[in-house]
Amino acid sequence: MKHLLLWGLSFILLTTLPLQAHLHHDHDFSRIHEIRHDNLKRIDRAIPNSAQAIPKKPRKVLVYNLHYVHDERRPGHASIPYINYALIQMGERHDLWELTFSEDINDLNRENLKQYDALCFQNTAGVLTYDEELRSSLLDFVYAGGGFIGIHAAGATFAQWPKYDYFPEFGEMLGGFESGGHPWKADHWITLRFDDPAHPVNSAFKESYYDVMDEVFQFTDPYSPNHLRVLNSIDPELTDMDPSRNMLPERMVEKDFSISWVKRYGRGRVFYTSIGHNDIHAWDPKVLQLFQDGMQFAIGDLKGPTTPTAKLTPAVKAQEKLGWNFGIAAYSFKDNTLFESIEKVDSLGLAYIGGLNVQTVSADIPKKLDHNLTDTEIRAIRSKLNKHGITMLTYFVFDIPGDEAEARKIFEFGKKLGVETFLSEPKPENLDLVEKLCIEYNIKVAIHNHGQRLSPVYMYPEQILEVTKGRSPLIGAACDFGYWARAGIDPYEAIKLLGDRVITMQMHDLHEMSPDGHDVPWGTGVVKLDKILKHLRDNDINPVMFGLEYSRNWDNNIPEISESVAYFNDLTLKLAK
Repeated sequence: MKHLLLWGLSFILLTTLPLQAHLHHDHDFSRIHEIRHDNLKRIDRAIPNSAQAIPKKPRKVLVYNLHYVHDERRPGHASIPYINYALIQMGERHDLWELTFSEDINDLNRENLKQYDALCFQNTAGVLTYDEELRSSLLDFVYAGGGFIGIHAAGATFAQWPKYDYFPEFGEMLGGFESGGHPWKADHWITLRFDDPAHPVNSAFKESYYDVMDEVFQFTDPYSPNHLRVLNSIDPELTDMDPSRNMLPERMVEKDFSISWVKRYGRGRVFYTSIGHNDIHAWDPKVLQLFQDGMQFAIGDLKGPTTPTAKLTPAVKAQEKLGWNFGIAAYSFKDNTLFESIEKVDSLGLAYIGGLNVQTVSADIPKKLDHNLTDTEIRAIRSKLNKHGITMLTYFVFDIPGDEAEARKIFEFGKKLGVETFLSEPKPENLDLVEKLCIEYNIKVAIHNHGQRLSPVYMYPEQILEVTKGRSPLIGAACDFGYWARAGIDPYEAIKLLGDRVITMQMHDLHEMSPDGHDVPWGTGVVKLDKILKHLRDNDINPVMFGLEYSRNWDNNIPEISESVAYFNDLTLKLAK
């Protein structure tokens, strides 16, 4: 009875008088002049009373509602103006964002996107553009740190039945294509379950389930919980799952019908929800809270974990609680290609990797991982990372030259790969240029200690403190425990001395503190890893990545690496309590 009453209410509201077209002219493309008066009041009452996060700076979001069917422009979903109005009101009421609505796809050009914090595809559908440069601009914007919000039919964007590969990389960025259709139509009820109830973007839902009437999608490749964080999904025990609805066999086997998720795409943040076909969701307070939280997450103001659902374990959840990213330094697999290394990191259940400029990319791309790669080759790397739910947080390049044009090429390369930190040993006289580019690109440089022979200037933590004194916090230390221990420097004491100049860590445990010391599984050697981790926790020092680097038994070091992973996981479980 509840379902019938709500649907009846929705029908009545659709027949009320149209809203007077006196709303702010900046929102002409939002279509909010189509909203009915009574519905407007309901939306106003449903807007969240507050926001979870205060914006770090004024935020701007570019919004599209374009809808195409076989290259023919269509009006699109009737819910578009209602949801647009709700998004406008959220932003204005809580000073969260300024929205720009556009019907010009050329606004996706690189220069124009520089002014925005995020893109929102609100019920877009079909192939919006075939222009390769605009498509690349969209992807590069997100991968370099922009946000992306997809509402409902965004899952059917750059897709058109029966063909769904017009723009495969868009599906990788979003998390999937709705090529499985929508078994539940606009007047059908589904029950949501909350796969990640504690996630900040799920804050609206305090109950264990929630009923929604909507035409929602089922997703196919490249959809996978191995590369996205599922927030809520259809509860198959409480939802009509009659076979006549044509659910996909693979979805039925896995009981996996995701509705909302977040994911990391390089340095960018993606929020998508399948909810939003029906206009009644524009005055559902819980759905509006979901939209608001998802947008704040994508913009970058609301923090929330993005470790893919398939990689979540109690230990990973403990690391998320601590704010720690645990991954593999690529030098551990230096004799493998990058693609092989990515596969190994995935098999270990980890989500992060550090890149290495002397490592070959793959059998099909027999070139080194450096700034000489083409954009096509970089896109192939991003696709490989995305497929395995892996993020390249760091990238080792031994030197950043003093020639600004050459140095800029390295930073541009890092930006395209979504790298947060370079591990490098630039000459001291080049640090002014390095600092300038760090600030411009918002990429950190962690100065690596490579042993007395290669790093006479940076070997000791006191030296790194000296060269970074007075500089941007974007410049600090890449703490290589192995080289320190072989030189008789206690990594625990070095970490304590460096304090907040610790940016990354290349973690080793050695069998002895001497020039002959070699790697052993963590916890079996002389490096005080437990004390180091406790010190970092107690002093709220969160390196960009805890990098496991195992420099021994190159042909078969997976057993020792697995033992080290288990040790780190056990420690973090204890430290997170």
